[in-house]
Order: sequence, then C-alpha cells, then structure tokens
Amino acid sequence: MMENTGRLNESKRDAMIREHVHLVKIIAHQVAIHLPPHIDVDDLVSAGTIGLLEAIERFDESRGVQFKTYASIRIRGAIMDELRSMDWMSRSLREKSNKIEHAFMEIEKRTGRPAEHEEVASFLGINCEELDALLHQVSGLSVLNLEDLGINREEGLDILECLADPEGKDPVMVYKLNELKRVVGSAVEGLPDKEKLIVSLYYYNELTMKEIGKVMDITESRVCQLHSQTMHRLKGRLRSYNDIEESTGTE
Repeated sequence: MMENTGRLNESKRDAMIREHVHLVKIIAHQVAIHLPPHIDVDDLVSAGTIGLLEAIERFDESRGVQFKTYASIRIRGAIMDELRSMDWMSRSLREKSNKIEHAFMEIEKRTGRPAEHEEVASFLGINCEELDALLHQVSGLSVLNLEDLGINREEGLDILECLADPEGKDPVMVYKLNELKRVVGSAVEGLPDKEKLIVSLYYYNELTMKEIGKVMDITESRVCQLHSQTMHRLKGRLRSYNDIEESTGTE
C-alpha cells in the first residue's frame, strides 16, 4: 500500500479523499459563521478541497502523524488564503477593526491589565452600545493569523507542518513553534474569564456559537459579539508582542 518514500500511493489517496471530504465542509462552515452573508460557502469549500488534496499529496504516513490533524491545518490555511485573495472587506471596515485592536493594545500597555469594555469605547470616542454594534460589524475579521506575529506565509506553513509533526522538523522550526505556543498561550491565559471560556468552548471543544450561548445562558448574537471582542483583544496583544520583538531585534 505504501511507496518507499512513505508517501501515499494512488489507491490510498483516493480512499482518504472520500473519507475526509466531510472535514472540508465542517471547517468551511465554521469559518463562514464569522463572515458576511454574501460570502459563498461553496467558494470556501472549493478552496478547502484544494487544501485537502495538498495535504494528501504532502502527507508522509511513515511519520506516524494523525492525518486529520495535518489535513485540518492545511484545509483551514487554504480557506484563509482564499478569503485574503477575495479582499472581501471594505477599507472602512478594516480601519474600524484596526482601531478596535489598537484601542485594546494601547489601554492594556498603559494599565497592565485587560481593557474594560467601557475603556475601549471611551478610547474610540463612542458609547458602549456603539462599540457593541461595531464589534458585530467587524466580527468577520475576528480571526487570528500567523501574520499577527509577523510570520510570513512560507514560514507559517513550515510552522503549521511542524505543529502536525513536531518530531519531523528541524530544531529552528520546533523552537519557533514552541515560542508561538508560549506567546499565544500567555495571551489567552490573561483573558477575562468569560472570554477565556468562549475560546475554550469554541476552539477546543468545537461548540457552535449557538451551543456556547446555551452553556453561558446568553444569546448567540452576544456570543458572536464577545468572540469578536476577544479576537481583537488577542490580536492587539500579539501585535504588541511582535512590536517588542522587532524593537529588540529578536528573531
């Protein structure tokens, strides 16, 4: 069933496509939840399918890595690449998102603690209701990317592959992966309890926004709003970390 290189042969590839094609749809719909309605989920599925095929082509069974883990990384990456190529967000919406992110970053740098909702609204010169509406508007941008840590796409793919197979990569990539885990873990650990719970339920337990709402006894809309706030807070923290790294010349 295997070629000498450890790569999958044709019959095994075909079987794995049939077995995992549903994974593409699951991930595409998870991403689509955060996007405006005019984004066609079928386009995301098409991009994710390409990611699945690339994962199957590059997968080395001899390393003992779970294919689902590796494929999920490649599928999500391909979908995010497709979204970036669409440039589906207007400039004004991007600017609004960047301002929220900047507000969280500046307040937390100044105070050394999580920024309060009221503080962010005040920083932006709006009231809390207007901030809530703004967070809902920009929820489609509330996705963390490796670029938030100053990591380019090529290096990012190496790190993501290392995530799937930490034993099979060079020491530099293993170090960068461990550093990435440390930075993101520290940023998440410092979240307010409610936001930390949302991150845990959504990204680790893989609950939907509706299911999280039931667990937390709040509306699905409020969960989406809090998720948007959480991601903007995290992006601000990660960018702040990247700025420090660049200023000190750390690589």
